[in-house]
Amino acid sequence: MYRELANILREELTTYQPGDFLPAEFQLAERFSVNRHTIRRAVDELVREGSVLRRQGKGTQVLERPLIYPMQADSAYSKSWSAQGLGVEAILLRRQECQASREDARHLGVDEHAPLIELQTLRKLDGQAVSLIFHRYSARYSDLLADYRGGSVRQYLAERELPLSRAQSLIGARLPSREEAAWLLMPRHMPALTVLTVSCDAAGLPVELSRSVSRADRFQYQVATPFKTT
Repeated sequence: MYRELANILREELTTYQPGDFLPAEFQLAERFSVNRHTIRRAVDELVREGSVLRRQGKGTQVLERPLIYPMQADSAYSKSWSAQGLGVEAILLRRQECQASREDARHLGVDEHAPLIELQTLRKLDGQAVSLIFHRYSARYSDLLADYRGGSVRQYLAERELPLSRAQSLIGARLPSREEAAWLLMPRHMPALTVLTVSCDAAGLPVELSRSVSRADRFQYQVATPFKTT
C-alpha cells in the first residue's frame, strides 16, 4: 500500500516548486484514508530517493532535481556548468601555506611534510552555494598562483600555459563538518558528496590535488567509461 502512495506522491511532486512543503502527514492520511504510519513509509521512499527532505519542526520539503556533472579527463567545473546555462561563481575564501600529509605526498609525488599551497574556493550555481573545494599544489607553484583571485582555477592555470587534465577521482559520501554545512547552507545530518581528484599536466605529472564537498541534493556525478572493441 505504501509503495502505491509513494508512486502517487512522486507524480504529484511535479506540481510543486523546490522549497515547497508537502501537506502534513495527518492531512495526507485523511486524504488517502490510511494511517499515518503508512504515509510515513511512503514519504520515506521519497526521502531515500533524494526528492524530499524532512526538516524537524517544519515538515517535508521538496528538493531540486540534482544536476548531472560529467566527470571526464578534460572536464572543467565552471565550463561544464556554464554549458548547461547556469550562472557559475568561484569565490576564493582562503589562501594558505601548509605541509603535505602522507596522502598529499602520495598523490602529488612530494615528500611528506613538504610545503604546499592551499586554495579554498566556494562554488555557486545561480547564486546558490553548492560546493566547497580545497585545492593543494606543491609550493613551487606559489608564484604562478599568486595572482589568482577567484574564478575557474583550471582556466586560470591554462591561461598561464599549465593546462591540467583529470587523472583520477575518488567519490564518497559523509556528513559535513560544522564549517562545511555553514558555507553550503545545508543541515549537518544531510550527507554530502566528496570527491578527491588528482589532476596532471601535459607530461602526466601530478600538479593539483583537490578535495570537494558538495550538496548531495544538488549533484549527480556521471562517469563515462570508454568502450573498447577487441
